[in-house]
Amino acid sequence: MTPRVATGIGDRLLDRALTTAVARAGAPARIRFTERQLYYEMCRVLRPLHTVPRRIPLTPAPPVRYERFEEALRRRREAGKGEVPGLLEPLPSGPSAGSFAGSFAGSDVGRSGSPSAGPFAGASSAGSHVGPSAGASVGPTAVRRTPEEPDLYAYGLPRLLVCQSRAVARMLLANDIHLEAACPVLAADGLPLDPRLVAGLGRVEGATVHVLHDASTAGIALTARVRADVAGVADVAGVPGGSGVPGVPGVPGVRVASMGLVPRHAAALHLVSPHGPAPGPEDGRALPSALEPRERDWLADGRFAEVEAVPPARLLRTVLRVLRGPRTPGQSLWTGLRELRTAGFMTWPTD
Repeated sequence: MTPRVATGIGDRLLDRALTTAVARAGAPARIRFTERQLYYEMCRVLRPLHTVPRRIPLTPAPPVRYERFEEALRRRREAGKGEVPGLLEPLPSGPSAGSFAGSFAGSDVGRSGSPSAGPFAGASSAGSHVGPSAGASVGPTAVRRTPEEPDLYAYGLPRLLVCQSRAVARMLLANDIHLEAACPVLAADGLPLDPRLVAGLGRVEGATVHVLHDASTAGIALTARVRADVAGVADVAGVPGGSGVPGVPGVPGVRVASMGLVPRHAAALHLVSPHGPAPGPEDGRALPSALEPRERDWLADGRFAEVEAVPPARLLRTVLRVLRGPRTPGQSLWTGLRELRTAGFMTWPTD
C-alpha cells in the first residue's frame, strides 16, 4: 500500500501541528490520552488562544474539522512513523457488563479510549471491558455476575467518580487516578448504580459522589440524574431519565457534587467549543438555577465543550485535587516556630 503523501500547504501544516500536539499531549510524564484529546491539542497548536489571560473569557470554534485531523493521523501511520506514543486505542463496542471491583483492577486497562460517539449524547454509549481481567469495566452498572472480590461491597466507600464519557473514564483509569485517589472511576452509561455500591457510600459519613461531565445541557443534567439515583427516586420532576432501583430505598447523607464542566469553566480555560443543535425547552428546564444568564444563553445557542477539550495534564491534576480534598498543612521549621511562639517558647509559667 502506497503511503499517502501530504499535498498542499494545508496538509503539511496539519502534519507539523500533529507532531507538536503528540509531544504536548503526553507531557510531562508520558500521559496516556484519547484520540479526541489529541485532536483538541492539535487545535491549541493551530490556534494558541489558551495563552490569553484567563480574565478574558473565550470559547473559540475549532480551527480544523475532526475529519482533517483523522486524515493527518492516518498519513502519519501510513508514513511508517509507528503508533503515537501514549495514544489509547478505540473502545471496543459491546454491552456493559462490569463490576465495582473492576474499577480497582490495576492500572493496565488496555490501550483504549476513542472519542465519544457524538458530542453530548447524554450518557455515553454502551460500556465495554477494561483491561485483561474479566469484569473490569467502567460502567457503574448493577453487577451482572458475581465479582472476584465480593467482600468489597461490605466496606465503606468515601468517594466515587462518575464520568459522563466512557472514553474519559478509561483515560483516567489508564493514568492510575483510581489508585492515586483511592476512588473508583465509573462511566455513566450503566445507571442506575448498584444498590450495594450505594450502600457502601452510606457507611461513610460525608461520602461524596463526584460527577465529571461536559459543559452541555445533557452533561449538566447528569448530576441531577445521579443525585436522583443515589436518593432512590424513580422519577424526579424536571430530570429526564432520572431513575433509581425499584424497591431499594435511598441512602441519606451521601453528597452528589458536580466537578464540571460548566460554561464558565470552558470560557476561563479557553476551551474549543463547537456548535451543535440547539437544546429543546425540556432540556433548558432541567438546568440548575445556579447557572448565570449568559451561561444559559451560551447553551441555548447550541454551544458545548467536552471534558476531553481540557489538556490531559490539567485534567489529571484537577480531578486528583478534587478527589483528594483539601490538603493538611505539612510540618516545617516555620510552622514549628509559630507553634512554639503561641505556646510561650522560652517563658516561665505564671502559676
